[in-house]
Amino acid sequence: MVSVTSRDSFVHLHVHSEYSMLDGAARVNPLIAAAVEQGMPAVAMTDHGNVFGAFEFWRAATDAGIKPIIGTEAYLTPGTARQDRTRVRWGEGGSSGDDVSGSGAYTHMTLLAETTAGMHNLFRLSSLASIEGYYFKPRMDRDLLSQYGSGLIATTGCPSSEVQTRLRLGQYDQARQAASDFRDIFGPDNFFCEVMDHGLGIERRVMTDLLRLAKELTLPLVATNDLHYVAAEDATSHAALLCVQSGSTLDDPKRFKFDADEFYLKSAAQMRELFRDYPEACDNTLRWGFRSVPGRS
Repeated sequence: MVSVTSRDSFVHLHVHSEYSMLDGAARVNPLIAAAVEQGMPAVAMTDHGNVFGAFEFWRAATDAGIKPIIGTEAYLTPGTARQDRTRVRWGEGGSSGDDVSGSGAYTHMTLLAETTAGMHNLFRLSSLASIEGYYFKPRMDRDLLSQYGSGLIATTGCPSSEVQTRLRLGQYDQARQAASDFRDIFGPDNFFCEVMDHGLGIERRVMTDLLRLAKELTLPLVATNDLHYVAAEDATSHAALLCVQSGSTLDDPKRFKFDADEFYLKSAAQMRELFRDYPEACDNTLRWGFRSVPGRS
């Protein structure tokens, strides 16, 4: 296994397994096997809005000798209380495609358990999001994160996050305030600026401001690939899965689809080449190699 201190290694921290229903196509055992084959010291599970696969993932990873990092891609209310079902729009009328996800119902955030206590808090958050915050998706809010954020690592998230949505709408001050709020909730060492590059314009449009925000708030960078399937050749199968989700077919030009075929478990070399201008963003993924395995601390 490659040393977790090696600059040639990498840990995938944004991963959607088969438990991201009709969205993730990475089955747990093949995912773990691929990470082990790549010599990666750890791998995360961050399914959409749930932690249903946590035990299966933990067991498969520990049996294979690789560190499991249990997390979720959480849904958050757009600045409102979790019981509030008011849809929110932050932009002008012509910017609907860049506005809050779910027609104004939720944003996204990547959460990862750092410790066993953090993993238990993650389970509490997931349960309360479903019981108290469900509106199209199981939603958390700032109040819940403040109560149960201990032992968790959080990031600025994907293009559907609050920070990136604000940046895309040209609302830098609001994006900076949101990132500052989350840094205060999780702590300066536990909140990261997440950078992605799947060759998509929606990501590249905000990169300059995202890096500026990270510098101003002293947020460490962390590189991720929004993994939805294990191997590059699984892209077509994943597209078919999305058709099942949306009730369409592969022949439908208007079907819901990903605009790239880059959402697989890339090698450390691929990720480091992709983020060659920001090597610390890849180095920081290895920080998880020094942290305890949830369930064993």
